[in-house]
Amino acid sequence: MVLTVSEEVREAINARQPVVALESTIIAHGLPRPRNLQVALELEDVLRQEGAVPATIAVLDGRPHVGLDKEQLERIANEDGIRKLGHRDLPLAVASGASGATTVSATALLAALAGVRVFATGGLGGVHRQWTVTQDESADLGLLARTRITVVCAGVKSILDVPATLQRLETLGVAVAGYRTEHFPGFYLSDSGHPVDWTLQSPQEAAEVMRAQDALDGPESALIVANPVSEAEQLDPELHARVLADALHACEEQGITGQAVTPFLLDYLVRHTDGASLSANLAAVRGNVRLAGRIAAGWAGA
Repeated sequence: MVLTVSEEVREAINARQPVVALESTIIAHGLPRPRNLQVALELEDVLRQEGAVPATIAVLDGRPHVGLDKEQLERIANEDGIRKLGHRDLPLAVASGASGATTVSATALLAALAGVRVFATGGLGGVHRQWTVTQDESADLGLLARTRITVVCAGVKSILDVPATLQRLETLGVAVAGYRTEHFPGFYLSDSGHPVDWTLQSPQEAAEVMRAQDALDGPESALIVANPVSEAEQLDPELHARVLADALHACEEQGITGQAVTPFLLDYLVRHTDGASLSANLAAVRGNVRLAGRIAAGWAGA
């Protein structure tokens, strides 16, 4: 197989021990050096503290890896020219021998192929604002509609059209549940202002839903566990609203379109909140990773 699963991850899967997939885009493209490597190691350590095996995913020299050692993490964090790979890019990266960090869609696909059922990330992609004009929608949504994996996230990125994204997930048949909340999280914010239909109160309840998915043997779609960042660690809602409005205006004025929109807006938020948006992002990711480790433990204990 073209897929390389680390010995630690493979042994954990075979022994039905908890394993959690982690994306690598946050390492290569989401954080400055050397903080990116520090965070990557920290997130893996959080999982180990929860008794789970981390499976950070990336493509190195044309070979997809599920589970990276420290040297491979250092490559993703420090090497110039690391590409950003969605699931559609994987065959091209494999055929050309490229190295790249995996987004949500690519990470979810490779994790599922390796037999890893739980995946932790920050915020999902979704339907972009002004979709009726741009038709811009993240590939995350379609991939999750046909991939049996549990994704622990802080909702979708707040720069997106949240209600349209929730509607799209419903249309695609992707299950969404809030974790100890009746409101869909807003990535940097604990509450996007939009409700969820279902609430889970414990990691064990999430694991039970996963078992029910398998027992029903329905479409191979994901379970999204939307875990809000705490109010104490969220970005100030008024600051978020003001800076996001300015960012959207700047994006339009500068003619930023397509794949350049998301990184432009996220970078604008970081710079114009004096790093507070990045702090909220990392707080959300840490919480998601911790919860994912506990859900994976509940799943493994079946």
